[in-house]
Formats: sequence, C-alpha cells, structure tokens
Amino acid sequence: MPKRKIELSEGQWAIMKAVWELQPCAAPTVQEALLKSRKWSYSTVRTLMDRMVPQGLLTTEKVRNLTLYRAAITPQQAQRGEVLYALKNAFNGALTPMVQCLLESNDVTPEQLAELEKFIQKKRRNPES
Repeated sequence: MPKRKIELSEGQWAIMKAVWELQPCAAPTVQEALLKSRKWSYSTVRTLMDRMVPQGLLTTEKVRNLTLYRAAITPQQAQRGEVLYALKNAFNGALTPMVQCLLESNDVTPEQLAELEKFIQKKRRNPES
C-alpha cells in the first residue's frame, strides 16, 4: 500500500477513535459514543462521517436502510500522519530536535530508552525496514 499523506482534524480524530473501537458501526452509535466528550448532534456526526468517506478515511456498507462505517486507515497510519505533520511544521523537518524535545519533555523510563536504542540499531543494520 503506497504511503499517502494523512492529516486528521481534531473532530476526525474523535470519530476515527470511535470507529476503530466500534466498527462496523452506524452514525448513531458513533454519536452516542462521543456524546460525553462532544455535544454533537446526530446530523453533525453523520455529515462528518459522510465527508470522511471520499477522503479515504472511512468506508461504507449499506445493510437494508442502515449505513455501516468502517475505518479505511489504521491507527498507525493516522499516528504517522500526525507525527510527520508535527515534524514538518513544528521542527522544519529536523528529526533530532523533535526527538530531543520528546525525550526532554517526558519521563522516559530506562526500558523505553533501551527499546529506542534497539530500534535505532535495527534501522542502522537495515535502513529499508
């Protein structure tokens, strides 16, 4: 699958998280799941979800008079898009300052550092992976 640019708005993130958890699901199910965090009406949720279909974020399937939605992207694809957006916009594409910022602003455990070091070593051995 070719890598394409995925950048989600805050509202799209909320919908995608609900769909990933509930799929296949109808718009009323998503609206109910988001009711506490977002006071969106059914028509707002349905409109947003319908707009996300041609964007390649959701797919639909008609079952009688019900439209079921499924995610067309994975959480990892969405996360990658978010990170690449931040890298491009907040750090002018410079990876080192971004990683430095993340490491300095979080409580990084020794286990997490070891995992990062393993990943870096693996990437050095096989840059294509």
